[in-house]
Order: sequence, then C-alpha cells, then structure tokens
Amino acid sequence: MDIEEIAERVSGKLMGSGGEFRGKFTTLGAAEEGDIVIRHWIDDRGIQIASERGVAAIITQDLRSDTSKRDVPIVLVDRIEIANALALSWTINRFASSSRRIAVTGTNGKSTTTHMINHIITTAGRSSYTNTDSRSEFNTLIDPVVAQQIAEAASKEQLEFMVIEVSEVQGWLGRVMVDHAHIMTSAIQPEMVVITNVAMDHIGLVESVDDVFREVSGALRAVNSGVAVLNSDDERVRAMADVNPLLRTVFYGSQGTVRYSGDGIYCGDDLVIQTDELPFTGEHFIQNTLAAVTAALELGFSYEDVRIGVKTYRPLKRRFTLLMDNPRVIDDFAHNPDGIRATVKSAASGLKGRLWVVNAIRGSRGEDINIMNAEALADSVKGLDVELVITSSSDLVDEQNRVLENERRVFLGVLDENGIGYTHIENLRDALRKVLESAKPNDTVLLLGAQGMDPASEVIEDLTRKILN
Repeated sequence: MDIEEIAERVSGKLMGSGGEFRGKFTTLGAAEEGDIVIRHWIDDRGIQIASERGVAAIITQDLRSDTSKRDVPIVLVDRIEIANALALSWTINRFASSSRRIAVTGTNGKSTTTHMINHIITTAGRSSYTNTDSRSEFNTLIDPVVAQQIAEAASKEQLEFMVIEVSEVQGWLGRVMVDHAHIMTSAIQPEMVVITNVAMDHIGLVESVDDVFREVSGALRAVNSGVAVLNSDDERVRAMADVNPLLRTVFYGSQGTVRYSGDGIYCGDDLVIQTDELPFTGEHFIQNTLAAVTAALELGFSYEDVRIGVKTYRPLKRRFTLLMDNPRVIDDFAHNPDGIRATVKSAASGLKGRLWVVNAIRGSRGEDINIMNAEALADSVKGLDVELVITSSSDLVDEQNRVLENERRVFLGVLDENGIGYTHIENLRDALRKVLESAKPNDTVLLLGAQGMDPASEVIEDLTRKILN
C-alpha cells in the first residue's frame, strides 16, 4: 500500500505528499525508517521525532501542531480505532497469514481465559502469540502495540496460533468507540470467538447491559465462519447463539459439553482434569478454565495436552492471587459488580477464621460504577463474619485514578444505607498495615479493586518484612 491508499482506507485527510509504505505500523517510541506511526495525538515535538527517524507517515486523531512546514505526511482521522484495526489486519496478513486465530471477549475473565488458552497451546509445544500480559496492558487494541508485537514475534518464528483478547467496550477521552469488538474482531478474522460473560462495567461509555450485549455480540457478527464458544451459565451469552447463524456454537458450563463436577472437568462423559490438579477452584476461575478447555479441545488439542496445560497454569497477576499465608492474603482485580460478587464468594468458601475485605474505591470513574460496586459489595458481605476496610488509596494512585469526594461519598453512602459496618482509611498503606497487624493467622484477607489496589502486593511485601524484623 502507499500512503494515499492508507488514508483512503481509514477515511482520513492526507496532509502533505504521499509516498511508499515499506515498513510496519508502530508507536512513535519504536518507529524506524519507513514505518507508519499511529498515535492518538501528536505535537510539534512528536512530529520532529518522527521526521528524524524517517517515518513514512503519521496517523493521528488529534493534531496539536500549527507548523505549516512538515516533512512527514500526516493522516488526520476522526476515529483512531479504524487506523489501529487496519494496522492489525495488515500486520496479520503480512506476517502471520497462516496462523490459526482465536478472539476472546466479554466483561470478566477474558484475560485469564486468553492467557490460559495460550498456555495450553505453548505447553503442547506449539508456537503462539497473545496480547494478554500480567497487567493486561496490550489488550485494548486502541494503539498499534499489538500490531508491532505480532511483527516482532513473527520475525523470530512462524506463528501457528494467535490468541487475542478484545476489549468488549472501549473509549478515549469519554468517547465510546462504537462497535469496538466488531471492528477489532473483523481485523483479526479468527476461526474461533470465545465469549466469557456480559455484565455492567465501563459506566459512562455504556448506559445499560443491553449496550454491553450489543458491543460484545459484535465480535460474533464480525466473522463469516468458524466456532462460537459461549458460556451457557450466562443467559445473555447463551442468547448470542442466535446472533450469527454462520457460526457453529459450542457451549461450556452447566449446560455445555465441557462442564465442572465435584471431581473435575468433564467433556461429555470423559474426565479431562481432576479437581486436585486445578491450580484454583474458585467459581470464576472454574468458568475461565471451562472456556479455555473448550477452546483448546475445539482446536484439536488432546485431553492430555489440555490436562498438562491447565495443571501447570499460573494465573495472571491480581487474578485471585495468593500473596501470603498466615493470614491467607488473596489479591484480585475485582473492578465491577459481577467480579466483586464472584471473588467474595470464592474467598468466603471454606473459611477457617474471619474474613477481612480491603476494598479500593474506583477513582475518577464516576458515581455510577462506584454505586454499583458498593451495592455488590454490600450484598456479598451480608451474613458473613467480615471486617470491611474501605480505602481511597490516596497515597499511591496518580491523578488519573484519584478518588474524588463525590465518589467516596456515594460509595460509603451505599454501605451506610445497607447497614454495613466498615472503616474508611484514606491511604492504602495505612489500611493494609491495620489489617495485617489485626488479622489472626487463620483469617483470610481479601484485597479488592482496580487501579487503587494495584500497588498492594508491593506494600504487603514491604510491611511484612518490617513486621518480621
């Protein structure tokens, strides 16, 4: 392709002369001669860097430059996600066209499911790429990092598989990227789409669970053939069986081919993995495992490949991660109502002592999601012997995640209205210190929250070292 054709395909306005595209799509920091840089915004300094590196063009949605003399062609677009979808599609076709591709989306569990499918594949000795990492930094597909990574991975080995996580809802600066899952899945053109669940999150980008259903189901509408792997235990996901008649539907869960019983995971009547071989047995982990097992079996992997892959799997960071024993401290990225309910239920099962819950309020995300999270937390802890600590994490979050006064007020207000006792501690370090000093060895401490709880593992490690010394 040349620059003029690229500008036309992303519905962009070409500023400057065109030319040949002979590199790859990438970020400004990784750009080399002949590459195309995709960047949400760019200013004079960014343009200068691009020029010095000899890039072929810059694609941006927000041009912060008044300079009339630019020696780098610039393509100005209305929707940057269209450019990133083109980058993803072009890169796959150019560097990994023969790969077998799986797209995973949904509100909760998509990162673990993606990660586990990839682990089963690589443990079986096959080459695979995934965009899901320990912090889920590359799963949004709203910048060209994934395209860049695919090109780099394909230069080292031929990729047999790609397991790509697709955000169910995405936005930028308060603007919802309408049909994000559909656009990105279209770019991937997978042979399999895995849907985990549909629940409320991303308040402000979506207004109802119907909006989430529409966005998630877009991934199924994006492909013309293949397999849809659907969660039978989620009624909204179950309803997606009728979304695209061109796809063959396979269910997992209580009404599916792959299901969990007390002694293990079954495919039909065959026991694939015994319960004592599972790394965790929490409800949400089981659901993710069922999705991954179903996907792997549909891809043609043997029971033994799947068993070994699941048995040796190590969860992503902050996915029901055990940080320490005595007391048992569990850290989970429970950032929306369904995640909170599932995580508290899992932590409360088989308690030997008291349950402590430290919950970080979601900062700078608005009142609605915090009201819903507080309601889920109140419902989850009712009837439990629980000591609840709420924190704003003011000592450790940046300005983008700072808890605003109205967010704190509505969160705590919901707990007050439901008669839930709690202690609010402004700083995360102080909250964790109080709990560690107060909890008994047979107690369980559950850490809940999104960005506000991210630093907890390092704080726990530091506090434990000081307590022991």
